[in-house]
Amino acid sequence: MPEPASRRWSHQFLLMLESLRMGTTFSAGRRYARAGQVRSITISTSIVTALVVDEDGETYRARIGVKAWTAADWARIDRVLAANAIYAAKLLAGDLPAGLDTVLAEFGLSLFPQSLQDIVLDCSCPGWQKPCRHLTAACYVLAEEFDADPLQILAWRGRGRDEVLDALRAHRTSALGHIAKGPHRDDTPAPHREAGFWDAGPRLPQPQPPLPGTLRRGDAILDQLETLPLTAGRFDVTDLLRAAYHTVTHSEPGLPDRRQPR
Repeated sequence: MPEPASRRWSHQFLLMLESLRMGTTFSAGRRYARAGQVRSITISTSIVTALVVDEDGETYRARIGVKAWTAADWARIDRVLAANAIYAAKLLAGDLPAGLDTVLAEFGLSLFPQSLQDIVLDCSCPGWQKPCRHLTAACYVLAEEFDADPLQILAWRGRGRDEVLDALRAHRTSALGHIAKGPHRDDTPAPHREAGFWDAGPRLPQPQPPLPGTLRRGDAILDQLETLPLTAGRFDVTDLLRAAYHTVTHSEPGLPDRRQPR
């Protein structure tokens, strides 16, 4: 059965940790996590810090570290994520796109550590074995945090939620600006455009004089409605409009009065 989407990130993370094949230690860590022995967990750049209460009542500080991605890595990642509408929508909705691992692999990166050399484990307990039960308990709680808020994974890799989303919006806004600035965009500086705002445009050509014997009628357009009476209640709108046209244009020479009584 496929892993539920809500458990996808924790499943990948725990698979990596359990590949160390330290079953007894991980069993104790699961038990501590389920019993609520992890009292707090903080995710910041490169470091996860957890306070874990042992069975004897002592509280130990467990730390899980990874290498943060460089500024150059993030710049490349930002460009790819912003250019893909589906990736951008997922991130803005607070989730990680399913294809993120593929994107990272192209840059030689991975979302989670791939080996023990890629992760640093430290605990203040006196035990010599690392990871100890306090560290593994912290790892299980961390996995739950990743499922609850997948963007915490990116915070662990060097970028908090606000930084990730701000960079994404900035890239997409810049891309939209380039699209808007097409070949027909007016690049005239604003002061010059404003200076000519009230200037008249080119003069329209003067109408040609009518042919000899031609009568000009302002209500000629209404003749097109002769076969389609236009009424409003008991009023004939065509007649009312014809009267209006005559009133406006009756002073022009050559315009006869064509109003007919009804």
